[in-house]
Amino acid sequence: MSAVRVVALSAGECLNLEALTRRGAPWRPHAYPAGFALLLHPRHGPVLFDTGYTSRVLASMRRWPGWLYGLVTPVRFTPHQSAAAQLVRRGFTPGDVRHLIVSHLHADHVGALRDFPAATFHLDASGWAALRGLRGMRAVRRAYLPELLPPDFEGRCQPLQYETAPPGLAPFDQVADVFGDGLVYALPVPGHAPGMIALVVRTSPGADLNGAGQGLTLLASDVAWNVDALRQGGEVHSLARLAFWNATQERLSRQWVRQWLAAHPQARVIVSHDEPEAAHV
Repeated sequence: MSAVRVVALSAGECLNLEALTRRGAPWRPHAYPAGFALLLHPRHGPVLFDTGYTSRVLASMRRWPGWLYGLVTPVRFTPHQSAAAQLVRRGFTPGDVRHLIVSHLHADHVGALRDFPAATFHLDASGWAALRGLRGMRAVRRAYLPELLPPDFEGRCQPLQYETAPPGLAPFDQVADVFGDGLVYALPVPGHAPGMIALVVRTSPGADLNGAGQGLTLLASDVAWNVDALRQGGEVHSLARLAFWNATQERLSRQWVRQWLAAHPQARVIVSHDEPEAAHV
């Protein structure tokens, strides 16, 4: 079996109070990277998992009601940090990206979708169904800025097809094999946002889903704000939970991911807003 190389990247960062994202932390501003990942697939070439910020996000935050988004979550971004610019520096063009997997539709995850005109968007259809009709303040309340999406977004969407999960992905009972080759599995982890997904990626040939996790990488999206919280447990501040789409479901999704990690302790973990964990050897 082939494997996928995962390159963890970030496009800009946001500022928030550290105590909101980690109980017991000081009440001081902390910078959180807007993480995304480049998946180098043996058949599909460069595949993106989210995109981070882009200049369009800053432009949206200069207008009402996006101004409120920037007030609550200030953003720092320069054009050379964009996903497209980083791919060019690695020898790819935006047109080379034919597949883009969207974890969820928050602005820090879809800010650069318009930069990839040839990409098919793979996502959980329930997330789009929940947000597609929101505009103005109702959208901003959900960290969703609809103007960031390409005009042909819906026509380029390919909803994930969930099927019975292989035993090595328990406690998840339904997952989506994104490319039908056993290399990239999407796990439903809703709560933080509707329809949010995480990925389990085979990064070594023949990596066993039933093993201890060697050769597997978990791209956990926003299931947790930092790797330690995901591996060791820990809650965000109750004020932060007010922003979740469904706080009860968020806690359950996080428990499922922690159970999977407990059974696969050697898997590499990457969350969107923390420094990526080093690959295990």
